[in-house]
Amino acid sequence: MAHSQQAKAVLLRELHEKGVLVLPNAWDAGSAALIAQGGARAIATTSGGVAWSAGKPDQQALTRDEMAALVRRIADTVEVPVTADIEGGYGPAPEDVAATVTAVVEAGAVGVNLEDSRPDGTLFTAEEQAARIRAARRAAEQAGLPELVVNLRTDVFLFQIGAPEGRQADVLARAAVYAEAGADSLFVPGLLDLAVIAELVKGQPLPVNVMAGPGAPTVAEFEAAGVRRVSVGTAVAQAAYTLARRAAAELVDRGTYDELAGALDFGALNGSFSR
Repeated sequence: MAHSQQAKAVLLRELHEKGVLVLPNAWDAGSAALIAQGGARAIATTSGGVAWSAGKPDQQALTRDEMAALVRRIADTVEVPVTADIEGGYGPAPEDVAATVTAVVEAGAVGVNLEDSRPDGTLFTAEEQAARIRAARRAAEQAGLPELVVNLRTDVFLFQIGAPEGRQADVLARAAVYAEAGADSLFVPGLLDLAVIAELVKGQPLPVNVMAGPGAPTVAEFEAAGVRRVSVGTAVAQAAYTLARRAAAELVDRGTYDELAGALDFGALNGSFSR
């Protein structure tokens, strides 16, 4: 294991210890380079964007090897730490998660997002997910990267599991189990209520990651509530692909170029990449 990868893993850990880590998610090597140039201190991939860049839909439509190859391109392009969205681990069993962690560590990632939901939208029990977390930790150790940051995504709020009044208690109970199993941070997409977030921050031991976007509280408001990590999922990729479709429709339908205004010029963009 190269020292540089271990150093990046340690840095990614340190970035969760104070302040707030802001992650505009990347989907390919080019977007990662520009996001790093924009000031991001680490790069998080978005599974949806990564899949779209390969012409596939989200939710593990890529094979494990295809996903890892795309992560490798990103890790080879940027100097900052890369954390890979491995969705549900590319299989339900702990050994599936272990194989996926091994693949992305070999690709250069120093962190992973691991979900506690199945493709059908149901959740693993906390104990089942704990076994998957432990498998991820063992795989990282065997790959020579025990410092790997495991950001455990719980989908209780995102998929509206159970009665609304019981969701916070469910997440708190899961967080305790996940922390004991070796998770390093807790990702709670679908939760934007600052009061509930503040209670969640205080009620369990892990740094909290939220997923933001248009209409969400500001990063400063999240930070004031105790959040340590803010990401945006597929939002940046959606915006980029939306522009591509709008520009194409304008050009084909009207023969004009207004959607292309304001872009980086060729030299500036081309200069963002090294040979």
